[in-house]
Amino acid sequence: MPAATAAQAAEPGATAAASTSAPLALGRPRFADGALADVARTQGTAAAWRAALAQGLPAAVAAAGAATGDFAVGLTDAQGRGFAAVDRFAIQTLCWRVVDGRIHFAERADTLAALPPRADIDPQAVYDYLYFHVIPSPRTIFQGVHRLPPAHALRFENGQVSVEPYWVPHFQAPPASKADFQTLASAFRQHVQEAVAAQLDGSKPACFLSGGTDSSTVAGMIGRVAGRPAATYSIGFEAEGYDELAYARLAAQRFGTEHHEYYVTPNDLVRAIPQVAAHYDQPFGNSSVLPAYYCARMARDDGVTRLLAGDGGDELYGGNARYAKQRVFGWYDGVPAPLRRGLLEPLLQKTPLGGLPLARKGRSYVEQAQVPLPDRMQQYNLLLRLDPAQVFTLEFLARVDQADPLRQQQRVWQQAAAGPGAGPLNRMLAFDWRYTLAEADLPKVRGSTALAGVGVGFPFLDAALADFSLRLPDDYKLKGLKLRWFFKEALRGFLPDEILTKKKQGFGLPFGVWATRHPGLKAFAAGSLHSLSGRGIVRAEFVRPLLERHLPEHPGYYGEMVWVLMILEQWLQQQRTSPMPASRPATLEQEL
Repeated sequence: MPAATAAQAAEPGATAAASTSAPLALGRPRFADGALADVARTQGTAAAWRAALAQGLPAAVAAAGAATGDFAVGLTDAQGRGFAAVDRFAIQTLCWRVVDGRIHFAERADTLAALPPRADIDPQAVYDYLYFHVIPSPRTIFQGVHRLPPAHALRFENGQVSVEPYWVPHFQAPPASKADFQTLASAFRQHVQEAVAAQLDGSKPACFLSGGTDSSTVAGMIGRVAGRPAATYSIGFEAEGYDELAYARLAAQRFGTEHHEYYVTPNDLVRAIPQVAAHYDQPFGNSSVLPAYYCARMARDDGVTRLLAGDGGDELYGGNARYAKQRVFGWYDGVPAPLRRGLLEPLLQKTPLGGLPLARKGRSYVEQAQVPLPDRMQQYNLLLRLDPAQVFTLEFLARVDQADPLRQQQRVWQQAAAGPGAGPLNRMLAFDWRYTLAEADLPKVRGSTALAGVGVGFPFLDAALADFSLRLPDDYKLKGLKLRWFFKEALRGFLPDEILTKKKQGFGLPFGVWATRHPGLKAFAAGSLHSLSGRGIVRAEFVRPLLERHLPEHPGYYGEMVWVLMILEQWLQQQRTSPMPASRPATLEQEL
């Protein structure tokens, strides 16, 4: 790739750590060991982690495994041994890099990339970004710079790095017939109330309010535990099908909150996209970050210093539509094998009958049901449906392994959950704790609030609530095809019925619609994509029809690809440029 067309390493951002050799201790860990808890209380959490490491690397890993709360720690001792860990959901984040036999830790990947010798951009990470719309750990955008996955610990000794999970969710739920709903519902409500109370810090109590079940529950519980109504902050859009302020107002009215609203406009996007893209230490393509940022900024202007967020409820209690969809495909396994293999599959897949209009859905169902999880969940992956060979240049594709993202997902799927209750549903939940929460939703909220200058807490990721979810019957999470049945029934009467029955939405951004109607945003997006096509990563032959034909015809669908490409270019524009390595990068197994 020509020297002027590819990006290399970033200068550390304004929020980067000042020194990579100093101990890194972030968050609010709660140590199970009494002695470590005493040290943390009297000397600080960094001293507690040092005390654990002084007992040896196994003791430090054990301390991380027993700790709860949000934390990230990275430190070395006098012997040069290194230890690092992040909490169960990676609410806090940590990166590491080995240079000249020494290990360095930092909160941001670009901080470590700037250490000499400067780290190159990893072409495989760019491919992963277009595949996932984020760059999942342990990879980062920079070669040789790694991010520690959630619930993992790192040991560094004698120049060697080992990374392993210190905690795996252990599902051990009884059958629904043996569960006492009233007892469980009462315990759940108590756990939620205590989790919200634990996240308040004495400042003005406030939270995001999208109008969904999670944020509405947090808003209501704040009023109970704080002794005063919450200040709530909501975002609206003047675009049909995207605005749900009506539901936020229902929750605000029910709980008497001090409610605030802001309508995000296309002009807001044009102003904020470069700033938000540059704020992250690598490309981050979750478009909800923009409304989350404006929401947090509105709160900060109102004097709020800490917001509570509702993230986690769907992934712990079965609230995403894909869980029901995959259950429908799972029913195919219950069809007797002779009927499947001897009649249905040959008839629908190998005869003209499968092409008839009434039989096409049946053939599609059978074909999808035959694909195992987690592979089946990628059949609607936007990059794969558009075809990587049509998106990327041939030169770029020669430097990446297109099969690596799915192999990574398969490894995570196999390691995601344990216990007698780790069936398909709970395995999907644990899988989403990694890919949806740790890699996408939490960085979205963490990054947007940090940019706005506001702290954030996640009550639904409280350890007691997470452990409680491990003991719930499967049918309480997904009752037939009813999503998060237990969660909603346990809160019936507390939340308005309209919120309990509404379609899930959140702070979804109408970017594709606006990019076809607003001249300034349309020009900004087009300029970004044409600039990106000049870098030798994506094909100009893909960009032109994407902008001129596909986006206007299907703005909601193709707008997502325009967004992630635009963010990639905006991030790259903040970096120094130099060639990507000409050879294919090592696999993660080789790097680690």
